[in-house]
Amino acid sequence: MISKLDKNAKRTKRHYRQRRYINGNAERPRLNVYRSLNHIYAQIIDDTVGNTLAAASTVEASVKAQLEGKNKKEAAFIVGETVAKRALEKGITKVVYDRGGYLYTGRVAELAAGARKGGLEF
Repeated sequence: MISKLDKNAKRTKRHYRQRRYINGNAERPRLNVYRSLNHIYAQIIDDTVGNTLAAASTVEASVKAQLEGKNKKEAAFIVGETVAKRALEKGITKVVYDRGGYLYTGRVAELAAGARKGGLEF
């Protein structure tokens, strides 16, 4: 019987392969993306200490209020803008984008566009 790896296991392998080269530090923390079927999550992480400096997701009440009548790509754009705003409040302007093993298209690309529009550089 042939068994297939599920899509998330393949994505996780791609993510670990990427993480050999992508590291966040105090000057340029890592903007990590996780995409589930219905929601999208973004965190800004300092890998030297292991702390999350800023985060945003479509699950939060403050973000969810802005999502009425929007599709998933527009929601990802709003999450990108929100995480950028929270990062700028903490003095973070430059980040390293970690797409989490996902292809750079759709919601992952929209989150990056929202973060750029919000003022982050990567």
